[in-house]
Amino acid sequence: MAFGRRVRARGRYLRRRARLWGYAWRRSLRLRVVSTTVVIGIGSLLLLGTLLSTQVRDGIFDDRAEQVLADAASRTQSAQDRFDSATANSTQAVQQLANDTVRSLQETAVGTAGVVLLRSQDATGPIEILPFATDPRLRALITPLLSQAVREQDRQQWQSVAMPVPGEAGVTAPGIAVGSRVLIPGAGEHELYFIYSLAAEQDTLWLLQRALAVGGLALVAMLVLMTWYITRQVLDPVQQAAKVAATLSAGGLDVRMRVVGRDELALLARSFNDMAQNLQDQIERLAELSRMQQRFVSDVSHELRTPLTTIRMASELLYESREQLPAAQRRSVELLATQLDRFEALLADLLEISRFDAGAVELEAEQSDLRGVVDRVVGLTEAIAADRGSWLDVDLPAAGVAAELDSRRIERVVRNLVVNAIEHGEGHPIEIRVGAGPRAVAVSVRDHGVGMTARQAEHVFDRFWRADPARQRTLGGTGLGLAIALEDVRLHGGALEAWGSPGEGACFRLTLPRRAGMTIDPASESPLPLRPDRTAAETERPATDPSGPAAVPELDQEEQ
Repeated sequence: MAFGRRVRARGRYLRRRARLWGYAWRRSLRLRVVSTTVVIGIGSLLLLGTLLSTQVRDGIFDDRAEQVLADAASRTQSAQDRFDSATANSTQAVQQLANDTVRSLQETAVGTAGVVLLRSQDATGPIEILPFATDPRLRALITPLLSQAVREQDRQQWQSVAMPVPGEAGVTAPGIAVGSRVLIPGAGEHELYFIYSLAAEQDTLWLLQRALAVGGLALVAMLVLMTWYITRQVLDPVQQAAKVAATLSAGGLDVRMRVVGRDELALLARSFNDMAQNLQDQIERLAELSRMQQRFVSDVSHELRTPLTTIRMASELLYESREQLPAAQRRSVELLATQLDRFEALLADLLEISRFDAGAVELEAEQSDLRGVVDRVVGLTEAIAADRGSWLDVDLPAAGVAAELDSRRIERVVRNLVVNAIEHGEGHPIEIRVGAGPRAVAVSVRDHGVGMTARQAEHVFDRFWRADPARQRTLGGTGLGLAIALEDVRLHGGALEAWGSPGEGACFRLTLPRRAGMTIDPASESPLPLRPDRTAAETERPATDPSGPAAVPELDQEEQ
């Protein structure tokens, strides 16, 4: 159990480290460049070192093997000459001759680890002598395969062997065993073996390999430093440009990149600074133009109030005496009064828009019940709905819908939405819903009129925008109502959204935070849906309803 927990804990630790490395790998271009360069460099060095070490090893071995074979052949011939010139004819004399010859070969040899004399299996001489070796341990190095090759071949045979190192148990060194046949007088054919050590060559090879390893590590370290330096030279200006761009996007138009040198990166920095300067100049020109436009709209709106008041006074005098005028003049006076009302509304909206543009609007929020705001709007628009043949279907929750809001502005927003729904509702019912959630409250206004497309819904809050330019406003709108409503909602920290479908009507949803200025997500926190599920057939007013389009249906006698 404890071991399993340790294994799982270790696995979780490794996974966390892997995720951290993966995150750092994705976020840092410098780390990716350095890591890739190091991996490729190490792989190349390993391949180059392996090839170089192999070639050097093979060259050293081949050279030493040639020297060993030549030396063994010379000493074998010397031993055979000594045997041929000897006059020994007894077993003791022949044994002594063989032992002395082997010792002499060992004493005069350079680089020879030992000499071994073995009786050949094919020996036919009458005298049988004992095998002799300068180092008894070396006899085990003579394999049956090598012995058979020496017996069967006329030339010398050799084999690589692993020699035991004196004084170090279990440690071996490379060597070569060279064997040839010799003929001893009276004893017949024997096998003479020379054992040569390659320890010196092995030490040379190890020294070379250590030098390659140290040089490779130094080269990798130098490669890392060079790559880090190069990436720093290239990426630091890029990172600086990213920071400057972020500052520019946040409104710090006076920040610039540091220009060093005259290379391509310096050219990039100068070009970036020129772009930032041009952008700052353009934004300042646009800001000044916007301020001039705001002042112009505000000044014109204020200046028009004085002549408009005079015209209003004259219009009222004419309107009061319109019955005394001919029919054509009476109609003109009525149109003049109507258009003056619309002109005053347009001036008021222009002044309100200019105040929003200038940032001079302040929110006067207080704790209010959203149901009361909707009740007041319904009371003001019932007559308008009845004139257009529409029915206001109002659904208010039983509990209070409290929120911090500016009642005057929210009432203006809801009134604009309801009047807009009545104008485009084509005489169908208008659904008004109020909902409350933990962090937000909402009002939705749905009509079942001509509707609008998704593209039109994106522009419905634009100033003076019309879905159908040929369509005339019949309720005296100025074209700024929804734009002002959107600004009022944004002032509260809420959202005003629109949905529509041709032939199915449109729906506007107002979502407000319960506390003014609190950030909310209307897509997930609004208590009412933007796209209605109910169809027009479910809310259509019966044609036989005798109570009028804005009345509430009476209860059945059993319910009463």
